[in-house]
Amino acid sequence: MQVLHKLRVAAVQLNSQEDVEANLKSAESLIEAAVADGSRLVVLPEYANYLAETDKLKHAETLEGRTISLFRKIAEKHGVYLHCGSFIEKSEDPNRAFNTSVLIGPQGEVVAVYRKIHLFDVVIPEQVEARESATIKPGRKVVVADTDFGRVGLTICYDLRFPELYRALTDKGARLIFVPAAFTLYTGKDHWEPLLRARAIENQVFIIAAGQFGSHPPGHMCYGNSMVIDPWGTVIARAAEGVGYIIADIDWSIQERVRRNLPCLEHRALLETGRGGSV
Repeated sequence: MQVLHKLRVAAVQLNSQEDVEANLKSAESLIEAAVADGSRLVVLPEYANYLAETDKLKHAETLEGRTISLFRKIAEKHGVYLHCGSFIEKSEDPNRAFNTSVLIGPQGEVVAVYRKIHLFDVVIPEQVEARESATIKPGRKVVVADTDFGRVGLTICYDLRFPELYRALTDKGARLIFVPAAFTLYTGKDHWEPLLRARAIENQVFIIAAGQFGSHPPGHMCYGNSMVIDPWGTVIARAAEGVGYIIADIDWSIQERVRRNLPCLEHRALLETGRGGSV
């Protein structure tokens, strides 16, 4: 497989609401603008097609449903890779669905499907109360995919707090990792960028983090701050407040240089986990 040496990417920042058609229209418009700017890979945020706490299961679809069918047509029309962020996918459990990412190729083919492993069940008094597991069931599979520009890894939002997943993706050969998100404003202002940069630095990978921005029903706030980060931990593109997209040019030689000059992935040691000391 011939790997492209440089790649122009876009991270789309949305303010998705309860109206699926309006959300899809907004996403399509921004995808087309990003493609017109030369992007060959466009990444959407978590819950791109529907973001609300009410009637979530009523908006669950299959991989053959409205949302993914539309995104496949868009990717094929423009001949680009399109990461759908995530959507609510029907499962065999009528009481819970999956939070699912789909990576689509330039012929409109489904390249990879990832179901969010770590669910956001967090209560911070007077700030955040979320029980994602009430309507979403966790996936179990670590997912990487081969593309024309190299191997990529898939994660979603709260996964960001679990470095072992990112190391597993790196061990499987991922050079770039997606982090579509609907990160809360309260946690995002302190944790979003430090966690993203840490995952990039410790695994020496590119990170594309497309986020939701602003309020969504019933009045929750998302942090936004979509960004692209290189393997040194440098933020090479950052979104302003509001709906829009950012462009970044990924140069794979940067990753090669970082891994050559600071070969920490080769220096890892197996650690004994016994309780006592030794002499």
